[in-house]
Amino acid sequence: MTAEAADLDRPVVVPDPAGPADGRRIPGEEGLWVFILGDMAVFALFFGTILVTRGQDPSMFDAAQHHLHPWLGIVNTALLLTGSLFVVHGVRRLGDGTPASSRLFALTLVCALGFAAIKVTEYTMLVGEGYTGATNDFFMYYFVFTGIHLAHLVIGTVIVAFLVRVAARPEPTAGQRKFVECGAIYWHMVDLLWLVLFPLLYLIR
Repeated sequence: MTAEAADLDRPVVVPDPAGPADGRRIPGEEGLWVFILGDMAVFALFFGTILVTRGQDPSMFDAAQHHLHPWLGIVNTALLLTGSLFVVHGVRRLGDGTPASSRLFALTLVCALGFAAIKVTEYTMLVGEGYTGATNDFFMYYFVFTGIHLAHLVIGTVIVAFLVRVAARPEPTAGQRKFVECGAIYWHMVDLLWLVLFPLLYLIR
């Protein structure tokens, strides 16, 4: 076979107009990544504040930590990780002509609602036992930082609810696909923040 014939048999690769010619691109929007990195930098300051304060009074932190309910934190960690797994598969199944993607995002929504319900239950239990943000520095950090994370999760829950609707369309547009990617990225950020916050508050002695 001549070189010319081989060139004719070689498949033609059509560049994706939504991305670079080699097919590789950053998922989501560049602006979202700037927000994600900025938000994570702020949380890094939160985490550092907790560690510095713990170092100044480790006995108080350890004593207060025993009043938390780590089994609830473990269940919530499992819910977030499971929700992230559903998100990954939901993005992969997007636009495949089946309702699988929408159903996977709906399962993520269930995980998010379960996390919120458990966190509110834990807050109620702690307050009922007499522990509030005014008790000491540990509980102040606990309620403030887990509350900020819970606010992030509520936003993520609203986003996932929109993903359920978008993914239900048989042929999502390029803009809708990018929205789904952005929603998935935000959800993974919420997951990652909890994976640091949980051991920092519940497990580290």
